[in-house]
Amino acid sequence: MGTAGSIMKAELIEKEFVFEADPRFASCHASTVAATADGAVLSAWFGGSGEGADDVGIWLSRKEGGSWAEPVLMAGEPGLPHWNPVLFAPGGATVLLYYKVGKTIPAWRTLVRRSDDAGASWTTPRELVPGDAGGRGPVKNKPIVLSSGAWLAPASVEGKYWDAFADRSEDGGLTWTASPTVGFVHDDTYEGTGLIQPSLWESGDRGVHMLLRSRTGRIWRSDSADGGATWSKAYPTYLPNNSSGIDLDRTGSGILVLAYNPVGMPKGPRSPLVLGLSADEGETWKQGAIVEIEPGEFSYPAVLVRKNEVHLAYTWNRERIAYRRYRIEA
Repeated sequence: MGTAGSIMKAELIEKEFVFEADPRFASCHASTVAATADGAVLSAWFGGSGEGADDVGIWLSRKEGGSWAEPVLMAGEPGLPHWNPVLFAPGGATVLLYYKVGKTIPAWRTLVRRSDDAGASWTTPRELVPGDAGGRGPVKNKPIVLSSGAWLAPASVEGKYWDAFADRSEDGGLTWTASPTVGFVHDDTYEGTGLIQPSLWESGDRGVHMLLRSRTGRIWRSDSADGGATWSKAYPTYLPNNSSGIDLDRTGSGILVLAYNPVGMPKGPRSPLVLGLSADEGETWKQGAIVEIEPGEFSYPAVLVRKNEVHLAYTWNRERIAYRRYRIEA
């Protein structure tokens, strides 16, 4: 593993869109990315006439042999908005697709589909947690597999205030236990003030950590010493946040790769989009790459690392899903 003083950078090795303009959905957002055991890459997103509309469904494309296949509709019930897909490939040929359904975010539910053949075929959707209202399991970013073998999903709810927590599974995702919410002093400065959409990593000492989206102009952090069962009171980092999604993952050499908009303005612009790199468990960060810098919306990144290669998917002006691949050098 490198040190905080190491020279680190992200070298761009692939740049493309997952699809060109698609007449089946005028707007798209909230992409996710996974790599399968057979070497393919999957991406999913929600698409329709506009976020929260009754025609919004979950779409998926597979990249194999150098090109992306035509998107296919994975979930779409007429009259019911779909939201925030999350792909998770815990090992072997298994891939899971989590997503939200509901007229409003505070009342949405989490459904899941499973593939045991690297995404070639899928089970019918089921509720992740029967009777759920408000959203259990991963809300935007992928779960992680802890060194103990347990799965930990980054979760949050959006009522009067935003609150984040972690869902833990000891049986390969069949059942889940929610942690208490992360401690945060709420106020009414902005509607929904609080913390949502965590991104998780496990450190070498088997601690677990999360970075969180906020409306305070900063990314916040919380730590757990018991595998995500409980969490410290959240505290702000020096990283800016514009109240938009973030995501991270760890390279094989131990470097954290974080995608975010470095804009310290609540509800601020969603450009530029950058990759930050940390070799000291998120204590300090260096710029690895500028992904987008032009005016526009480049947001809701999804980061997946395989060894020292980064797969990055993100919203491109709500018109397309962009895909980039980077090699991390340290």
